[in-house]
Amino acid sequence: MIQINELTKKYGDATALENLNLKVGKGEIFGLLGANGAGKSTTINTLLGFINPDSGSVQINEIDTVKNAQETRKLIGYIPENVNLYPYLSGLENLDYFCKLAGLKYTKSELEEFLSTCGLETKAHAKKVSGYSKGMRQKVGIAIAYAKKAQVYLLDEPASGLDPLASNELSVLLKKLAAEGATILMASHDIFRVREVCNRIGILKNGILVKELNSQDVSANELETLYLKFMQN
Repeated sequence: MIQINELTKKYGDATALENLNLKVGKGEIFGLLGANGAGKSTTINTLLGFINPDSGSVQINEIDTVKNAQETRKLIGYIPENVNLYPYLSGLENLDYFCKLAGLKYTKSELEEFLSTCGLETKAHAKKVSGYSKGMRQKVGIAIAYAKKAQVYLLDEPASGLDPLASNELSVLLKKLAAEGATILMASHDIFRVREVCNRIGILKNGILVKELNSQDVSANELETLYLKFMQN
């Protein structure tokens, strides 16, 4: 479970987050909508223990991410917007390498199953990543997080570079993970994807959570209208 209380973070005179309160429960997918610079990435980096807040508290499964960053990271599967992989290794070799770094050992068939589940075509498994599109690299990154069998998943613009089919496959996977009990926080500015995937949605503007709602209470068009209203005012 994710628990954020009165989280504030400033960079000089600029406020990235201001008194952010957010709770995401087990089996829930929460979508954090906001424009670039709204504070989405700062929120995720604080949960990862990469950024120390100026005030407030951040917890993963009741463990403080500032005081116990190494411990909480073991519980987290992280999917960034731009996945950094080794270009001279294949997708399969990259997945194997990062799994071993995390202390996980899988057979070749298990690794191939992870890649396939995350949408990477079988014929691409053994090809070098240097020849991959951004979307293909993203799928390997998703597989790395998926193979970790994490309790909490943090996603920063996870559908970036994915075609509509791959993006839909990601949505199906996230719902599957949530049904298995995972806690998922997805930061994005993709209104329609967030509406489709998430149980609850928060709109973040200039570091302030200006609106929180259940996705079932609004249509995609209504959410877009609401989002634009907050962004323009």
